[in-house]
Amino acid sequence: MSTAESRLPESPDPELDPEEGPDLILVVDDDQDIASFVEFNLKVHGFEVIRARDGQEALELLEQHRPALAVVDWMMPRMDGVELIRHMRAEPLTSATPVIMLTAKSMTVDKVFGLTTGADDYLVKPFDTAELLARVTTTLRRNKDAREVSPLTGLPGNARVRREIGDRMRSGGDYSVGYIDVDRFKSVNDVYGFDRGDEFIIALARSLQRASAQTGKPSIFLGHIGGDDFVFICHPDQVLPLTQRTVTDFEAAADRLYEPEDARRGYIEVPDRRGNKQKAALVTLSIGVAQATNDGRRFTDPRVVIGVASEMKKVAKSQPGSYVAIDRRRSEAE
Repeated sequence: MSTAESRLPESPDPELDPEEGPDLILVVDDDQDIASFVEFNLKVHGFEVIRARDGQEALELLEQHRPALAVVDWMMPRMDGVELIRHMRAEPLTSATPVIMLTAKSMTVDKVFGLTTGADDYLVKPFDTAELLARVTTTLRRNKDAREVSPLTGLPGNARVRREIGDRMRSGGDYSVGYIDVDRFKSVNDVYGFDRGDEFIIALARSLQRASAQTGKPSIFLGHIGGDDFVFICHPDQVLPLTQRTVTDFEAAADRLYEPEDARRGYIEVPDRRGNKQKAALVTLSIGVAQATNDGRRFTDPRVVIGVASEMKKVAKSQPGSYVAIDRRRSEAE
């Protein structure tokens, strides 16, 4: 594994830079007094709200909007809350939208029925403002936490990565952000299929976790931002021990995932569009690192840090074998 320093322009990585705004809540209730009460209290606490009088109107709104959560009354004309939830769960774009059901039915059997229908939580009428807000914020947080974790590796995703970088910035200490990419990963998928490709991704996640544990304190943050791209956030002194252990562990694991003949000869044969076989070297890792230190460089925007790490990853990919490129500029002027 090799390392290098470089000076490059900074450009945020768009994959890690979605716009975030207030959560939009859909309130569905034919009782306009209750709907107004819910809307008022949600707006006071910073949420955006749209309203529907029944399930049918709610479905029409859902074709135009993508709420973060729906608060749905059980008993309504035309289409009740249970039927609305069934429609939502059957549609790909709304199947994962969390739903809190409002109901006057307080019997356990009714609550169980509502939850098994697809509701994520319920509120029994009458309810107060504190309970409404607690259930809304808890359901949103639980849903966001689930979305921010990679189902393949169990590691945090893009939004959690940005928040962690922001936390490190505000703490004022030294930190490094590393961006890891698997070289020639597409060749693995083309030859062995996506299932084997997933095994390579899982192997890298495990290699990172083992290397992190071996590197020790302070704790190292690991993230999986999609596909074969990973992020680590650590103290600058931990970068080389962490990356060296990760590369050694992953390359050994990858050798075991290749077919024995391919591993022995050191390449795989990838068919092109004409059926001709092209040689592709075995996978390696390209790692780009951005650093913030008190005696060097500081950042004020997580997107800039990510952009620097992404640019350094491109430098690493231009080099043979597994490679770590570290940006050591002392200021943005450099």
